[in-house]
Amino acid sequence: MQRRRFLLAAALPALAAACGTDQGGGGSSVPPEKLTFSNRLRIPPLAQPRVQPDGIKRFDLTMRSGQTEILPGRQTPTWGFNSGFLGPTIRASRGDTVQLAVANTLGEASTVHWHGMRLPARMDGGPHQPVEPGATWSPRWTIDQPAATSWYHPHPHGSTAMHVYRGLAGLFLIDEPGGPDLPHAYGVTDVPLILQDKRFAADGSFTGDPLKGTFGILGDHVLVNGTYNPFFEVKAQRIRLRVLNGSNARRYHLRFADGRRFHVVATDAGLVNAPVEVDTVSLTPGERIEIVVGFAPGEQVVLTSVGGKADIDEGDLDLIKFVAAAKLAAMPDLPARLADRHIDVPAGARVRHFKLNGHDAINGESMDMTRIDEIVPAGAQEIWEIENNVYAHNFHIHEVAFRVLDVDGKPPLAYAAGPKDTVYVPGKTTVRLAVQFGEHTDPGWPYMYHCHILRHEDSGMMGQFVIVKPGTEQFVSRTLPGAEHAGHLR
Repeated sequence: MQRRRFLLAAALPALAAACGTDQGGGGSSVPPEKLTFSNRLRIPPLAQPRVQPDGIKRFDLTMRSGQTEILPGRQTPTWGFNSGFLGPTIRASRGDTVQLAVANTLGEASTVHWHGMRLPARMDGGPHQPVEPGATWSPRWTIDQPAATSWYHPHPHGSTAMHVYRGLAGLFLIDEPGGPDLPHAYGVTDVPLILQDKRFAADGSFTGDPLKGTFGILGDHVLVNGTYNPFFEVKAQRIRLRVLNGSNARRYHLRFADGRRFHVVATDAGLVNAPVEVDTVSLTPGERIEIVVGFAPGEQVVLTSVGGKADIDEGDLDLIKFVAAAKLAAMPDLPARLADRHIDVPAGARVRHFKLNGHDAINGESMDMTRIDEIVPAGAQEIWEIENNVYAHNFHIHEVAFRVLDVDGKPPLAYAAGPKDTVYVPGKTTVRLAVQFGEHTDPGWPYMYHCHILRHEDSGMMGQFVIVKPGTEQFVSRTLPGAEHAGHLR
């Protein structure tokens, strides 16, 4: 781990020089233009699986570098899956067995974590499953969770922020047969929006040091699905937007410029029980939300992010313009009921407390790849208290679904009470979660919990837990083997 940190630190000056800036979060970036919404929104292609004779759906992902024209007339060095920038959308259904063949053609090791997926720890793609240059990793699991918008991204300890910032990210959508009648035509009425903020040098390259400053990089250009200055042509009276905050640190407060109201139908881990009408929703890095919004023929409206006061959400930003066609396809009304899902807290539930220290520790300890911090019995339902006495953080737990019980004793906003795996933890607050753990047991392979502001995660604000057979907790070692446990694939 120390060697990896050293190599990353050694590489940053060269990277900064290549970007035409110093190692600060700012640099000589091109000032943002007033958006004219002149670029059609890029829709990430759907990955096409190869169905094996035994019914397993195999998806191929190749991490590669490329050159991408993001700003007009400039080529940006980027990373992506199966292309130069970002990755395809993987779509599968509950009950499918999937196998991912993840090949690495980059010049350094990386990983691929299936964020929001409930699966065995050995398939999770955390820092213990690095894929070396030239190697292929092939995790396989059966999807057994409700419909949700999840995503995939690198998770190498100490360099996640840079790998995501360069462009390694994509959506992983889970469908559930027999689910409610929601807009579902991908790219037409079911539209992905991956939000990422960037800083650019004069030559078009990304600039800034994601491991410097309190939060790393807060960009002044926002990309949507890798598109700058985007518009989307609406062809139906009602569309579903699946929004992912794929930024390193920025928090977005999403609102339409005309103040129109819309309905939240799902949060991170799946559908809410009934649509919730709102005019604003907020997302920190790693969070997802699904909204359904109506349009009238011929109208145009801009989706914006309004500024806040938490340092990671400063400034008003225009994101994307929606342009409705003169004639719109009719769509059914939203169902009054979407799900019947409850994440409860049983009497006598165990309470675990986590204190976020500065930007690099939890409960006073920085991340240690060989240390197991928590041991959880399979199927447990617990209360986790996340205490934050400093500046803005958020908190993501691998494998689980949770419900926000309260924020400093007050219930969450109605739309934020749905199933989640990532939550905002404002400075000087304590957030309590009702956490539902899965049934995959493995005392030798951990899951992670961490701040998903990537500068903080890379700096050590992360811990590890294992899920074990109930009744065996006291027999499980809290120490993992050394470097050989990392499972490098060569």
